[in-house]
Formats: sequence, structure tokens, C-alpha cells
Amino acid sequence: MSSWRDFAVAAALGVMSVAALPGSAAARPAIWSQPQAPFRIVGDIYYVGSKGLAAYLLVSPQGDILLDGTLPENAPMIERNIAALGFRIRDIRILLNSHAHYDHAGGLTRLKADSGAVMMASDGDRWALEHGASRGDNTASIPGYPKVQVDQTVADGQTVRLGPLAMTALLTPGHTPGCTTWITEVAEQGRRLNVVFPSCFTVAGNVLIGNQAYPRIAADYRSSFNRLGALKADVVLPAHPEFADLLRRQARAKAGDTAAFIDAGQLPRLVAASKADFEKALAAQAAKTPGNASLGPQP
Repeated sequence: MSSWRDFAVAAALGVMSVAALPGSAAARPAIWSQPQAPFRIVGDIYYVGSKGLAAYLLVSPQGDILLDGTLPENAPMIERNIAALGFRIRDIRILLNSHAHYDHAGGLTRLKADSGAVMMASDGDRWALEHGASRGDNTASIPGYPKVQVDQTVADGQTVRLGPLAMTALLTPGHTPGCTTWITEVAEQGRRLNVVFPSCFTVAGNVLIGNQAYPRIAADYRSSFNRLGALKADVVLPAHPEFADLLRRQARAKAGDTAAFIDAGQLPRLVAASKADFEKALAAQAAKTPGNASLGPQP
């Protein structure tokens, strides 16, 4: 999800009202850059992002992994959150990305420089990360962001390991060509939990028919919905926290609910809502594009 899309999926989940937001960075939701106190979720996974954009820290004695950098201006906030938890930015050994859009990759350049971490991402999003620009025909004005050098690419099914930490990449393209859902397992109160970090799979202004820069986009979306629908997730940690109601779940956890973040039905609901939104958008675009003509040039 990004500022240029309507929040249909979140509305379908009853998290927030539908609001159409223009592509201008100035019009993005204020909560994307509002500070959020960091907190532990389950196992050794911590939330270190803003109120509206997630960044997740996974810690171990051998070093830490950080998933996503949110907006460029949020990088100092993420670093302060890491320090507030008692961890050090220089202990981050690996940086991962869910997908190459400015609201999730924008802060990676500074975080990489300050941590000295290895940047790892899918090959499908490597070009976008290294050029600071989105790929694929899109009807919105998607902002650029600072370029970040990808040190290593990750393949579908590859597991990134650091000490006891193990993050497995599941390629779920569509929203971007290299969207990556990350999967891990943690121990929490004597049980093993499957944790899924789903990448965004909303339409977000993407041209679904006649996309010259990304011809397989519609097929990729459908394949990704099928892959995500087959996953078992006890805990869902999306790139936008409202998709899993994380901040309200945190309030419940603080009040003593030891299972606040556990919801095996969360991912199926999210996938179903996103798939319905995609099919609706596809049908609307098909109605406006006789002969499957392209809907416009790449921004």
C-alpha cells in the first residue's frame, strides 16, 4: 500500500475508512512519519517503525536483521527506536526489503550507511532500489527515493540466516516485480509460532492490462494470491501496521493479553480482501481498455 491508492483493503478489514489519496508526497498520511514507541511483538521481533509504516528488528547474539526502512526522513526515528530498546544500529548485519517503493525503501540508504549492514533484496526489485525509482506502468505519481546498493540478491525459497535467525523469502510479485514476503518461526511462551511478513499486494494505481514495463503483472498478482493463501500464519506483520491492527494489538498486549498478536485468521482475511480489490480493479480497467490497449506510460 502506498499514498496513491485508496485504502480499500484496510476498510474491508474494518481498520480504517476509505480515503482516496493523491500521489503527491505532500499528501501522504501524517501517521507515516509520526513517532511510535518501539515494542516487542513475539520472540525476538520488535517493531521500530513509525505509527503508519512498519520496520521490524530481529535480534540475536550474532547480530540483528532489519526489515524495511520506511520513508527517507524516518531513518533517524528508526535508529532512535532501536537505541531506545537497548540495541545498537551497528549490530544490524543484514537489511531486507519487502518491496521497492519509497514508503518502504526510502530510509534504507541511511540505515545501510549507519549500520554497515549487507543489503539483500530480490532480483526483481534490485533495479528499482539501485535507481531509486519504481518500475512498471502506473497511473499515480510515485515519488522517487535515495538509491541503495544491493549487495546480495535473494532467490525464491532462499533462507537468510544470522545466528539463530532464519528469514525465508517467498516471492510474491505484482505490487512490484520483486515483492517479497518474508517468513520466520519464533518461540513464544512455550510454543512455536509461524510469523509472516507479507509484502504489499494492493493495486495501488498499477496498470493491470497492457502494462508495457511489466507485462506479467496481472498473472503475477494471481499467482501471489495463491501462494499467500496457502501459507499458515500465526502472526501477521505487514508493511503497513493497520493491515493487521498492530498498534491496537500492542495496546492489548500491554494490558496483559498474552496472545494479542496471534491470529491465524488474519492472513486469509487480508488475502481475500486484497484479491477482491484486485479483481474489481482489473474489471474496471478492462472496461476502459477495448482491445487491451495500454492504459498509459510509465511515470
